[in-house]
Amino acid sequence: MVVLLCFSLSLLAAVQCNGIKNCHAGCRCEVESFGLFDSFSLTRVDCRGLGPGTVMPVPIPLDTTHLDLSSNAVGPLSDAMLAGPGYTTLVSLDLSNNLLTKISPNALSKLRYLETLDLSHNSLESLPSNCFSGVPLTEVDLSHNSFREFDLDVFGTKVSGEPISVDLSNNRLVSVAKTEGKTLHIQTLNLSANRLTAVPRLAGLPLRYLNLDGNLIEEIKEGAFAPLRDLVYLSISSPHALHLIQPFSFKGLQSLQVLDLSNNLRLKALSTAVFSGLDALQELNLSGSGVASLPNNMLSHLPSVKSITLGKNVHCRRTQKQGQFHPQLGQVQHNEVLSCKEERVTL
Repeated sequence: MVVLLCFSLSLLAAVQCNGIKNCHAGCRCEVESFGLFDSFSLTRVDCRGLGPGTVMPVPIPLDTTHLDLSSNAVGPLSDAMLAGPGYTTLVSLDLSNNLLTKISPNALSKLRYLETLDLSHNSLESLPSNCFSGVPLTEVDLSHNSFREFDLDVFGTKVSGEPISVDLSNNRLVSVAKTEGKTLHIQTLNLSANRLTAVPRLAGLPLRYLNLDGNLIEEIKEGAFAPLRDLVYLSISSPHALHLIQPFSFKGLQSLQVLDLSNNLRLKALSTAVFSGLDALQELNLSGSGVASLPNNMLSHLPSVKSITLGKNVHCRRTQKQGQFHPQLGQVQHNEVLSCKEERVTL
């Protein structure tokens, strides 16, 4: 009886191990079922750190949707490395930490369902202009590479008009360009921790989120963001660079709700005209900056602002000041003012 039980258990284990076909010996393959009566399933494959001598493409199940190939020292990515059975159904692909130096023009051409691509922590300096052609990407991580110049037009060849999020942080960027009049669907763009000395010209992008933290931007000029009418969040934190924001620099940002100018130590003062056009702004963060006070009449330019943080732990909120009875209107007039106080925690 005991022998029969042991045999049954070993047989069950064998069935479980061999239940997923074409799973590489060094990979971990997991099937997730969902839907009514588990009628749908997807396979996640983890092939991290397979070690030297691994031949690409790695064998994976035919219905693989998520594949992690990070930390495998792939080197240059050729056309054949992602062309094996099972790769055509990929929705998510992680190629980070692979010593990638080049990507061939057709390396991703078979990935017709790919939405998320992680190419971070490699040594890429450029991309072929059509490397994303026919790929329905919605999220691309290119952070921690070696780009000095980047042409956003590379995302113009992707299929579908779905919004895309692009992370180019922690590179060596000195310029970011796009062809004027060309339609790109980039909504989120992270350019933090680069070497940009001026706000890049991004006219025509339907951006909603833009991060320029940690660059070498010393001055923001009038109309620098004028074409970005859909922008909701903007962050510019440059502790040792930014010292001047010209009047009307943010003019045209009619949808902006959050403006983060924190930790700009060299920024000492802001004129009222700096905030012209920010009708939708709700949050202004000047904490850790050199700005210690604000113009008395700035609320006239910020009709929607709810909170402002400045200096060291000073938080300002919009409040109503009791007015006097107006003899002609026959009612008490209330004036809105900024009420500021020091707090232990900066919101």
